[in-house]
Amino acid sequence: MLAGLPTTALRRLEADFALFAHPHQEHAETGNDGGPWTTWLVLGGRGAGKTRLGAEWVRALVAGTPPYAAHRYGALALIGESERDARDVMVEGASGLLRVSPRAERPLWVPTRRRLEWPNGAVAQVFSADDPDSLRGPQFDAAWCDELAKWRHAEAAFDMLQFGLRLGARPRQMITSTPRPIPLIRRLLADPYTRVTRAGTAANRDHLSPVFLETIVSRYAGTRLGRQELDGELIDDRPDALWSRALIETCRVRAAPPLSRIVVGLDPPGTSRRGADACGLVAAGRGAGGVVYVLEDASQAGLTPAGWAGRAVALYRRLDADAIVAEVNMGGEMVKTVLREVDATVPVKAVHATRGKWLRAEPVAALYEQGRVKHVGAFAALEDEMCDFGLDGLSSGRSPDRLDALVWAVTALTSGARAGPQVRRL
Repeated sequence: MLAGLPTTALRRLEADFALFAHPHQEHAETGNDGGPWTTWLVLGGRGAGKTRLGAEWVRALVAGTPPYAAHRYGALALIGESERDARDVMVEGASGLLRVSPRAERPLWVPTRRRLEWPNGAVAQVFSADDPDSLRGPQFDAAWCDELAKWRHAEAAFDMLQFGLRLGARPRQMITSTPRPIPLIRRLLADPYTRVTRAGTAANRDHLSPVFLETIVSRYAGTRLGRQELDGELIDDRPDALWSRALIETCRVRAAPPLSRIVVGLDPPGTSRRGADACGLVAAGRGAGGVVYVLEDASQAGLTPAGWAGRAVALYRRLDADAIVAEVNMGGEMVKTVLREVDATVPVKAVHATRGKWLRAEPVAALYEQGRVKHVGAFAALEDEMCDFGLDGLSSGRSPDRLDALVWAVTALTSGARAGPQVRRL
């Protein structure tokens, strides 16, 4: 039948996303309470087709294409974890709006104005969730939020968006995200005006690399990390974990006060080969009364010694820190040498791990319970490690590199070191 169709008809079929959509990508009008929904929450594993659905949904709204839209939408918001994520994934990505749009309907991307302009006059503005205040003022009739569970200022950015969704008879928003048990996701799941669809990585296996399915899926299948990242499950805290999500939420603040001392905790990897441990890199500062404020998680995998040393020194300089606190068990003097090759003036405090990770982390967890450690914003990957760290380590079996760097930084700031000569404001 397809062989007998003209090229124009085949192109129209190819562009008809609703015809080929997976069950979790199909349209429906009813939310959790059986009535019309305001929020469509799409929770899925890696590669489950979340981004493709978000882009196709926006394309359908702009064109007024059933079943996703009964009329045209003209003022939209696209919000990513950062401006770069929004551009690289939602706009220019392999499943982004520019790729999924047929040539005749393709919007014009104006990077200097951070907006997409369609031939029919519709406009989508691109925002970073790292800047919630940028959502003050603009108004929309629809929005697409990508990877909301990773947003550092999820509550503030989401709240500002709700005030802007005020055009049209029924403004709507789609949220595509790998699930994490943050309070905002839990509230949306319980909201009667939310429609929820879920899917694991396997739902889209025909469009994924066989090597990915064979290696990554087989390695993480059944683990807590695999259930979250591949199966799209909302995983609660481990019963034996030192931290809980609820505890971390009570320790969250929007900004740090003046700080008397700032350090960068460094847990260097033993090797830079593919699949090796990440370089743990966490900055924290001490405020009044000895309260510690976690400022940034700059951890990254796949770095060479020169790479992680440069990254650590750059973070030290940017925050005007007092020292880098580096674990030297695996590298010995090499760690200090590599750092000083980047900048010989950087003070490096070498620390040795003489106790197990659990015993080192336990006193730091107690400081959280006492309210003596605060998180300035959210650090999704770091907090995932904290809430998955039990007596036998992480459920994935990997090294808790971010957590190690956090422990070194907090310990250095609470072990009786004298305050620096000046007070800094961030």
